[in-house]
Amino acid sequence: MDAFVEQMAAGPRIIAVTGHFGSGKTEFCVSLAFALAKRAAARQTGERLAVADLDIENPFFRSRERQDALEAVGVRVYSDPFNGRNGSELQTISASVRAPLEDGGCRALIDCGGGPSGAMILNQFRKYFTAGSYRLLCVVNPFRPGSDTAEKAEAHIRGIEDATGLRVTGLVANGHLIRETTSEEVLRGWAFACEVSERTGIPALCACCMGSLVPEVSGRGFDVFPIGMYMREAYLDKPV
Repeated sequence: MDAFVEQMAAGPRIIAVTGHFGSGKTEFCVSLAFALAKRAAARQTGERLAVADLDIENPFFRSRERQDALEAVGVRVYSDPFNGRNGSELQTISASVRAPLEDGGCRALIDCGGGPSGAMILNQFRKYFTAGSYRLLCVVNPFRPGSDTAEKAEAHIRGIEDATGLRVTGLVANGHLIRETTSEEVLRGWAFACEVSERTGIPALCACCMGSLVPEVSGRGFDVFPIGMYMREAYLDKPV
């Protein structure tokens, strides 16, 4: 269960996360930040961790909204010029987001827009994405209309690659129906990621699922990553 986190804790320190709208990419990004922080605290690695919220296209779920909880466990959050605290729906990005990208001792997670147009924001930071210096993960979810076939998922991935000049380096399976998710959806999500992997040549790295389902899907030949419900609760609690 910890194999995927160990993999993310090694190698390229810049980890950008993308995925189709509603795929769960922000939930995954935030969950990974918490998991890496827990690992760093347990091992006393001293590694600095950061989340850069660069999602300014259709940002219904924003990692900046979990800033207090993330910073409480040692993850610095970078977002807009107001540091995510002015309550505005105006999506802007602070120049400070360059700080974790330039800090060689910081493992930086980037929550970027899901589609080609949203991912284009990475072009502003292209100089940091040299060969071997980054991971670009794409969260795939077969239960989203825009990416519910391997063909659509491949087209989505290639669109991101064309828009950014970067290559997606890994797939994250996140088959879910929110709180109605069973092990069946998780397993279908993994099978879907494997199908996309066969079409694209991009390795499928892990399958996400709620902690309660981990025992049901473990030991099946793939890495399992327990994903939280951090963003869903924040969104549902918003006043109408």
